[in-house]
Amino acid sequence: MNNNDMMEKEEIFSKVLRAGRRTYFFDVRSTKADDYYLTITESKKFTNDDGSFHYKKHKIYIYKEDFQEFNDILNEMTAYIIDEKGDEVISERHQKDFKKEYEGETLTENGELNTSTESFTDIEFDDI
Repeated sequence: MNNNDMMEKEEIFSKVLRAGRRTYFFDVRSTKADDYYLTITESKKFTNDDGSFHYKKHKIYIYKEDFQEFNDILNEMTAYIIDEKGDEVISERHQKDFKKEYEGETLTENGELNTSTESFTDIEFDDI
């Protein structure tokens, strides 16, 4: 099997969810036995002190034999959260690294522009 075959196998079916600094990649992949499984990758953007940025990625693998139970638990957990707290985001101030992300603008986790200046009040200049 050459490299091209591997690349085609890697990209059987994909969807992307962009959510602020996080991007979620849902990818259908193939096992050696040519069965399919799902990977979900969370990629989070971090800005370095010099203005450049890097990404941290976390990946989980979900196999067919776990689909039903995984789906049931995910639906149960998301329904529980919505029932308990509603679907509106309560606060994002607990994220200490959620500041100075986009050169003077910050985006909330769902990608909306944050017009609050609150997120700029605790920047420390000692390290500069």
